[in-house]
Amino acid sequence: QVQLVESGGGSVQAGGSLRLSCAASGYGFVFYCMGWFRQAPGKERERVAAVDRRGFTNYTDSVMGRFTISKDNAKNTLYLQMDRLMPEDTAVYYCSAVRGYALGGCPEYTIWGQGTQVTVSS
Repeated sequence: QVQLVESGGGSVQAGGSLRLSCAASGYGFVFYCMGWFRQAPGKERERVAAVDRRGFTNYTDSVMGRFTISKDNAKNTLYLQMDRLMPEDTAVYYCSAVRGYALGGCPEYTIWGQGTQVTVSS
């Protein structure tokens, strides 16, 4: 199975941008569903964006139109481009993976990175 390492977090002012990267090692990246999750202090972890093995994407409503998830199978890397950041986007962001179903869809995510902090100041 793959192993995941996130990078690209940091501090930014509201309205700014960041790009998170998730490098995957191991075999079979192309067969995996990949997702970005986040957890803010005192809140439950939520799924921000995901892409299945066919390349279909979905986003939580609060980031629609501001965040873009992309999966580069040639580089074994997942990205999250975050634009027009807001203070409520502040959280630890986690990359996650699970082997996807051949006909589409994804089971519960089981592989996790270590997380990267994103802080947005007003």
